[in-house]
Amino acid sequence: MCGRYASTRSDSDLQAVFDIAETVGEEVPPSYNVAPTQTVRTVLERAPKDQPESDAVRQLRSVRWGLIPSWAKDAKIGSRLINARSETITEKPSFKKAASRRRCIVPADGYYEWEKRDGGKVPYFLHEGDTGRSAGSTPGVLAMAGLYELWRDPTKAEDDEDRWVWSVTVLTSPAADALGHIHDRSPVVLPLDLRSSWLDPTVTDLGAVQDMLAAIPEPRLAPYEVSTAVNSVKNNSPELLTPV
Repeated sequence: MCGRYASTRSDSDLQAVFDIAETVGEEVPPSYNVAPTQTVRTVLERAPKDQPESDAVRQLRSVRWGLIPSWAKDAKIGSRLINARSETITEKPSFKKAASRRRCIVPADGYYEWEKRDGGKVPYFLHEGDTGRSAGSTPGVLAMAGLYELWRDPTKAEDDEDRWVWSVTVLTSPAADALGHIHDRSPVVLPLDLRSSWLDPTVTDLGAVQDMLAAIPEPRLAPYEVSTAVNSVKNNSPELLTPV
């Protein structure tokens, strides 16, 4: 799964990496311990209002981590939908519509996972090693596949600019053998050559989405043990990424 990650790149860095045309929302400060329900930067393609999807613009946008389906009665469900199993997103009601029309990328330096060991849990940081880097990709930036959703807050007035809540979930898949000893699942990481197709909102056929997911290779990530200080979301400093 992906329950915490690090995201320290500036907007200007992300704009260059993902060829962003439009930036929406205030810049999010660097975080070495991103946690669910926090505001994160995502990359998505969306057409201007009343324009066809073919006119979609690639955006860097601030959203809340934890998907809130459009039919949800309140936002609390988002804390339970921080991840989505890639095998079932085209079938489950919580993700099906987003899988068809609202796919995105969640940029990260890497993510944390906890290995069960000696009756306790040991944290690791998993990142893109030199051998796992896609040709032409930017060192140190993982493009985690995600889905985003818009939810109308019924407690806010029609003229309230904050009445629409944007949220995101990170896709996961069975972990590769090399990482399976740490956790049985890992984020879906998009290689450079599949990112544009994944973001393309004109691709709405769920069969085509399944084909895209099937074409994504297993990520080759490098893990190393880090301090248990990462266990607390109150801790957020570069030292969290220091190998033990």
